[in-house]
Amino acid sequence: MLSNLSNFDIGIDLGTANILVYSRHKGIALNEPSVVVVDTTTKNIVAVGAEAYEMVGKTPEKFVTIRPLKDGVIADFDITTEMLKNILRKASKKLGFALRKPNVVVCIPSGSTSVERRAIHDAVKNAGAKKITLIEEPVAAAIGAGMPIDEPVANVVVDIGGGNTEVAIISFGGVVSCHSIKIGGDRLDEDIIQYVRKEYNVLIGERTAEKIKMEIGYALIDHEEQFMEIRGRDLVSGLPKTIKLSSYEVRNALKEPLLHILEAIRATLEDCPAELSGDIVDRGVILTGGGSLLNGMEEWLSKEIVVPVQLAENPLESVAIGTGKAIPYMNKLQAAVK
Repeated sequence: MLSNLSNFDIGIDLGTANILVYSRHKGIALNEPSVVVVDTTTKNIVAVGAEAYEMVGKTPEKFVTIRPLKDGVIADFDITTEMLKNILRKASKKLGFALRKPNVVVCIPSGSTSVERRAIHDAVKNAGAKKITLIEEPVAAAIGAGMPIDEPVANVVVDIGGGNTEVAIISFGGVVSCHSIKIGGDRLDEDIIQYVRKEYNVLIGERTAEKIKMEIGYALIDHEEQFMEIRGRDLVSGLPKTIKLSSYEVRNALKEPLLHILEAIRATLEDCPAELSGDIVDRGVILTGGGSLLNGMEEWLSKEIVVPVQLAENPLESVAIGTGKAIPYMNKLQAAVK
């Protein structure tokens, strides 16, 4: 099981919402939003990552905010390549040494096609990587969460990312059952925006929706009602308007996507071999990804699927950590592809 780690420099979690860079020397070296601001007149990139995120919804007409990754795969190849080059430069500064032609482990959605995998491989290659190893996201998430995936026991991981949710049962280094749906944190934000627009005739931005989700967003559980004042643009008068939003309203707005996530979990558990079912009852399910931080998520899922549900120690960083720690497992990981 022990392997020489000298052939690995960095691991990259190429997420729809955030890009994380993991270094075997310093752990998480970089964590920045997967956002790029482009000048439409010159086609030049104005800002990347945290700087670009601060500009979302606040730029002049000639500047366009782009998320080059959609549903965990590349939507704009050229912009993704430039974004990766910028991210690698930032990571070099944080690490204190130059990443010249690094060897990279990068994660991919389990349901991605060969074309999508090739696009990710080529984008990372064009950004300056020497050798690229691809590993499926749920496997990386399970490793990053500290699950013993190399043992012949059921490890169930639910990775709720920005663009998609992946549910996988992993045993003895391989994926036994897996379901992936294109619903994640971004969809939750979008449903909040649509709800406020429909019920109050007020338009709010992505960042406001995300703040609502984080502060008063709840899974489908009973809880003490909370309120939050939010500001947006009145679609009737066109003027700024302040409204008071209830956590019960937000919970109802999130009901549909949450039920889709639950359905994916149930479908995965139904495909589980009988011999591994006992392990799931004993060991439960581990939640990773930013979407798993929604208030009441553990309680709700545990009640619905009747098995223990736990949040990973570092849910936002599990996939990135897993890309780095996966190297010793590479010979056993059937899900890893080159």
